[in-house]
Amino acid sequence: MPERTVAWKPRSENKVLGTYVDRIDGVEKATGRAKYSTDINPAGTLFAKLLVSPHAYAKIKSLDVEPASHIPGVRSAYIFPGREPGGQILFEGHPIVAIAADTPAQADDGIKAIKIEYEVLDHFVSETDLAAAYERGRAKPQKTAQEGDVGAAIADADGTVTGFYGIHTITHMCLEPHGSHCQWPAEGELLAHLSTQNVSGTPNQFAQPLGIDAAKVTVSCDYIGGGFGSKFSADEWGVACAALSRQTGHPVRLHLDRATEMKIGGVRPSGFLDVTIACDADGKITAWDGHHWGTSGPDGGTINQVPYVIIPKNRRVRTTGIVTNCGPSRAWRAPNHPQACALTDTVIDDLAAEMEMDPYDMFLANLDLVGSDANEKDVYRRGIYAAEMEVAAKLMDWKGKWKGRGKWTEGNELHGLGMALHTWGGRAGGGKCTVRIRPDGTVEAMSGTQDLGTGTRTAIAITLAETFGIPVTAVKVNIGTSKYPACGGSGGSTTIGGVTGPHRRAGLEALWKIFDLVAAKFKVDAGTLTAVDGQVLSGDKKVCSWPDAARLVGPMGLEVSGEGPKDDGLTNDQVAGVQMAHVAVDPETGITRMVKYVAVQDIGTIINRKAAESQILGAMIMCIAYALSEERIMDDVSGRFINANLKDYKLPRIGDIGELVVELYEPDSEYSRGVVGLGEPPVISGGAAISNAVANALGKRIPVLPLTPKRVLDTLSIA
Repeated sequence: MPERTVAWKPRSENKVLGTYVDRIDGVEKATGRAKYSTDINPAGTLFAKLLVSPHAYAKIKSLDVEPASHIPGVRSAYIFPGREPGGQILFEGHPIVAIAADTPAQADDGIKAIKIEYEVLDHFVSETDLAAAYERGRAKPQKTAQEGDVGAAIADADGTVTGFYGIHTITHMCLEPHGSHCQWPAEGELLAHLSTQNVSGTPNQFAQPLGIDAAKVTVSCDYIGGGFGSKFSADEWGVACAALSRQTGHPVRLHLDRATEMKIGGVRPSGFLDVTIACDADGKITAWDGHHWGTSGPDGGTINQVPYVIIPKNRRVRTTGIVTNCGPSRAWRAPNHPQACALTDTVIDDLAAEMEMDPYDMFLANLDLVGSDANEKDVYRRGIYAAEMEVAAKLMDWKGKWKGRGKWTEGNELHGLGMALHTWGGRAGGGKCTVRIRPDGTVEAMSGTQDLGTGTRTAIAITLAETFGIPVTAVKVNIGTSKYPACGGSGGSTTIGGVTGPHRRAGLEALWKIFDLVAAKFKVDAGTLTAVDGQVLSGDKKVCSWPDAARLVGPMGLEVSGEGPKDDGLTNDQVAGVQMAHVAVDPETGITRMVKYVAVQDIGTIINRKAAESQILGAMIMCIAYALSEERIMDDVSGRFINANLKDYKLPRIGDIGELVVELYEPDSEYSRGVVGLGEPPVISGGAAISNAVANALGKRIPVLPLTPKRVLDTLSIA
């Protein structure tokens, strides 16, 4: 019998894998039948609301929740640990008390009845003012590192640029806010319908503070209205919800309101940079001397990975974090990478302008600075970048359209092109599954993973449909509860590799067992058998139908387990990507219009082409948001997040998008690598590409993102 391997089929033999497949849960979502945690509402459910701090920095002098108990409908109060009298408030929106009541209005009334006094302290919320941060004792030097002789390289350079660059904090904006519905079906047993991207990982986060056995906690999340890195935790308000449910004996629902969601649900940290970069006469970058800083909130962390992708041999890197009284950071789709790219590729673009070079040529000339010569994957990525740049340039007609800075005007608009590069790991996450083959030929899968809306259910169904040669509709996929085999959280672009690998392995193990039964019954060589289009074939000859083969497993069916990741070629890591933007800027209004936006991306083996393209389109829209309008605005005087609402926190609408072009780069060399994650990569380089396009249009750099109309007009007014 030939050796059996788990490898994906050759691309030419795939019937489902890599094709355009509709999401199997699309109808449920479109019709409203899909139930999110906010839709769970059994009889007797109480509604919880939060008392949160109106101050950025304070101590709690006194706290009396007893008056709330006299409000009709109020059932219980929960004081957050550390928020008792003497406790400290570190940012506006910090939760203090949760009240559960029969109706949301009664819970609000209960919150208003609480008596609390604060000792207001001297806050600090500035992200850009490094000098003030040092003066106020809010600066935390984190790293100083040097490679090579930076001073000599700058002194010998043929071109240098010295400047300030930055990218402001943005906040998570999940359509479904953070929260849960909790109830206790039996003594010591908790059921939490949690909006989470970490189904298997959150039971213990409830169990430990509540003092119960994690095995008696069930976390359920059939659907989630957005996570993007912010929903890995049960969170202290999730624990509050469970505690209120236990105190009252009722189910309790607690979801953050929009303003609180924006203040405490997590932000992407800011990044700012003072830098000198140098190159020789051919545009080869020879030195980088930079100091970058920013804030992730009260812990004072900041971004790393600067410079990004293209790493000069001679470099000095200094990093400072700023401790601020702002809401804390959380992972936000490609943590650190969008900021690092925005702070690096804009500098490179300015150096190209200084040398009067096409930035395409400068990026191309410096691809040997990607990674290490000794690292095989780094060398591979250099070639991928070059190939993807060529593809993107053709889609954009870069060489036909390119003009130097400030040299392209059409009507009353200033036009420009910009580009940037990005990378991501995308390795497969850990996960387990159970695959069950029923005697009628239907296939069922169970896995404690979750679907962020990116098509996890569909990817699992495609994997098993391709493995067994059956339609996607013949596969039932069960996910979204911690009672199923444990899987990792959905972050780091790890999910699709993390679920397809185990399901492929389990599916093939089951298939091989069935082939052995078919071979024995029909007297054929099991090594010649394949499952295609609902039939079992030996070569080109039909042996039996798939249902006939499945019946051989007996009335109890067949159940097989799978796990991963494993080093068997089904998954891989490390991708490259190129994005290019064409913008038009109105110099009278300062409004930037997206004309065309191109993304070229490799992701190894593509499971669902339709979902992959959709994932990139969504990422491109997010790039447009943080490049042109999205920004958390803090008031230095009050310490408040003053645009924490859907009206003033500016996100793009359909008319702001322009033409989006997605190209999945998948030559045979990429297909053969196995699945690599896609969630993060395409959201990285768009900010830098759009900033570079605007600089090309205006003839000068707007130093920080987002490129709001005011910043455009301010830059144009500078002589």
